[in-house]
Amino acid sequence: MNSRFLATAAAIGLIAAAPAWAAPAKDPSTAELLAEIRRLANRVEELERKKTAAADTEQRIEKLESHNAAMEKAMAQDTISENEPEVAARVKAAENEILSYKKGSKVVDVLGGIKVGAGMTVVGQNLIGQSQEKDGQLNWRGDVTLTIPGGNVGNSKGTIFTHLRMGQGRGLGTVSNSMASVNGTAFQRSGADNTDAAIGLVEAWYQLDVPFGGDLKTAKHHMEITAGKMDPFGFFDKNAVANDETVYFMNSALVHNALLDAGGDVGVDPFGFSPGLRMAYVNDADKWKVQAGVFETGTGASFQGSNEFPFRIVQAETTQRFFGGLEGTYRVYGWTNDRATDFDNKRGRHAGLGLSVDQKVDDYVTLFGRYGYQLKGKTRFDQSVSAGGEVNGSYWGRGADGLGLGLVANHVSKTYRDKSSTLDLDNDGTPDVGYKATSFEQTAELYYRYRVMPRFDLTPDVQIIRHPGGNPSGEVAYALGLRGQLTY
Repeated sequence: MNSRFLATAAAIGLIAAAPAWAAPAKDPSTAELLAEIRRLANRVEELERKKTAAADTEQRIEKLESHNAAMEKAMAQDTISENEPEVAARVKAAENEILSYKKGSKVVDVLGGIKVGAGMTVVGQNLIGQSQEKDGQLNWRGDVTLTIPGGNVGNSKGTIFTHLRMGQGRGLGTVSNSMASVNGTAFQRSGADNTDAAIGLVEAWYQLDVPFGGDLKTAKHHMEITAGKMDPFGFFDKNAVANDETVYFMNSALVHNALLDAGGDVGVDPFGFSPGLRMAYVNDADKWKVQAGVFETGTGASFQGSNEFPFRIVQAETTQRFFGGLEGTYRVYGWTNDRATDFDNKRGRHAGLGLSVDQKVDDYVTLFGRYGYQLKGKTRFDQSVSAGGEVNGSYWGRGADGLGLGLVANHVSKTYRDKSSTLDLDNDGTPDVGYKATSFEQTAELYYRYRVMPRFDLTPDVQIIRHPGGNPSGEVAYALGLRGQLTY
């Protein structure tokens, strides 16, 4: 029986049980009886609704208290567990990302805005699968950076940045005429014996940030002017997960655009730096930026003359949110080098276009892609495409770890393909490569970055190179390595 039936029966019973000796009264009409029954039934339903709402409220309070207890327990632990609340996992993953050591260094505030960063990288690699198999190679590299306030001009703020680098060991280098080096961390002076450690001030530049309307904290637009000796890739062709050989991929074709870096169009000194001037307009409100730079190349990159700044690059980039509000950055750029070197060692003008993209597709998954296209110049490779990503270890309860995979394909230019089999640059009567380069050079790299303890990571790394140098019958090469990264 439902509540409405019980209420109806009760009402009829009360009416029927009225005392017989009661004073005569006018009998209620049928309509009045039905109205009274309806009122009583509605009252019962209202009481039931209030009772149900009270029970729901009590359940919600219990769930909230249970969730708060779980949050407190989860946040009291440093590790990320698959059983903890999603909010706690996201907060700790964000903390890990903020505390991750970019560019091989943890920046520490010292005094009055002065920041110091330092890191040391050690890599051991072996090459297998080649007839000219090499012995294992070991190299180390240290980086120390110093950022100093450079004074204020009105609302504009200046910054002085210096970078000291040291190292020893050339690493494995390239494999059988391949385009890229399998170890981008190696740092050794050209012509120096491996027993000599290299050390040098590789970067020293000044930057002035000029706000438009208000100060830098409140302005929606500002300009950046940077001058000095710098790494062009510190500003152009950047990428969230393919931009630092001490943390992510080590193959130089995955660290930067292969046509610019491994292909040599950027024209920097042997250490990867060059004097130059950069200007950028930044829209802080809508998160987009346009920048341009001019840099020295060749002997000018090493301060041995020339003030023509023949390498020029222009880039536009924007940061957007896709995949449910996850950030991604999209960059497109074009470059020209009036004093580039052709594959036959002659000077020529090179030009090209590039694209660099990184996009989070999940809280702990970031994908990347790059593309380079040679517009002008006699180069060995005229197109390069790379793609891959990194999965954060939060999925398996290790938020500081990372699993990365990158793939690269480099297309041989028609001019080089036609001349490769007979090219003899050293004039010894024997072709330099001895084959016709007709195949895509293909590279794959897989690594797992394992956080041993705070400030120290170990990264096993494996690389596979197919058709190195475009050789269709070239042996497949395998580079196996282990990288240690100490940051302090």
